[in-house]
Amino acid sequence: MTLSALCGTDLHIYHGLEGGNPPWVMGHEGLGTVSDVGNAVDTLKVGDYVVIPDSIASGHLETGSTMSSAEVLGFGGDLGVIPAEYAQVPNAQDTLIPINVTTNTTSLALEQNLLSLSDIFATGWQSLDFAMFQLGDSVAIFGAGPVGLLAALAAKIRGAYRVFSIDRIEERFSRAAPMGAIPIDFSHNDPVVQIKAYEPRGVSRSVDCVGMEAVDAHNHKDEGIVLRNMVDVTASGGGIGQIGIYHAQNSSRGAPFASTISPRIVFPISDFWLKGLSYRAGVVDPKPLADKLLSLIPNDRAFPNVISSSFIDIEQAPEYYKRFDAKEEIEVHIRFGERSYKDGERIHGV
Repeated sequence: MTLSALCGTDLHIYHGLEGGNPPWVMGHEGLGTVSDVGNAVDTLKVGDYVVIPDSIASGHLETGSTMSSAEVLGFGGDLGVIPAEYAQVPNAQDTLIPINVTTNTTSLALEQNLLSLSDIFATGWQSLDFAMFQLGDSVAIFGAGPVGLLAALAAKIRGAYRVFSIDRIEERFSRAAPMGAIPIDFSHNDPVVQIKAYEPRGVSRSVDCVGMEAVDAHNHKDEGIVLRNMVDVTASGGGIGQIGIYHAQNSSRGAPFASTISPRIVFPISDFWLKGLSYRAGVVDPKPLADKLLSLIPNDRAFPNVISSSFIDIEQAPEYYKRFDAKEEIEVHIRFGERSYKDGERIHGV
């Protein structure tokens, strides 16, 4: 491994809401070089530079494994407990994303951009596909964490007319505004009212980049608030995409508070139906998007690294999980290898 990152999905595990049986191999974003290959792998070789996506290919044979195509790295002990600077990748031939550059020609900025293909850039991009985005649409993006910010970036790259970034953290707005997104602080006023001051008929598309731990203006958990807001703010005939995680499960040793998440929320079906809206949700697989997104990075059309806030080493991870949970960080990168950098160095756009 040369680079990894903390992810908002990790916080669901951090809060005891999700995850398999411990011990965990936390994290599911990775970049590095192949150090060993199994005997069934013939398209990768030792030394290849690869992105490790968050989802694992299901493979070619059904062998009774409980691992599904939606399984993500870092959700339990199923993948084995191994040193932090290595990642064991099942079905590697179908899972890994090869990168056609050599490690001695990469910069830290390029590595950050490439790492985003493993999850957050692909997820932000796909959220727009879920909402059936089209050139010239206006978009309301709920949540300005790593995925929400890169959804805003993707919307601007794809030719959105207006992009609204809905959150309550000032530093996140300081990243969204330079992308061309209009900050909407839901802690000050109803976000739907604020957006309709710009778009009286509503926006063409809305996306949820928050998920089951959404809160209201008073910081009280409300699992259905984003969905209600999206139905309210999306214009007739528009689309809603939801990639924020909603995953109810029974409490367990690995997820002691999982049962506090309800598998059901109130859906405003009457307004949804009368408006003729579409809705799509689910887990994002970065692999089918890799070639498209990879083509944007070397051509200077996409700079996902602008959301990076800190570089750390692996020993600092506990401290920075606390900072990340407290919304004091946006995107924290963990650097492995011999390149030097300052501990906890703050990066405000590279």
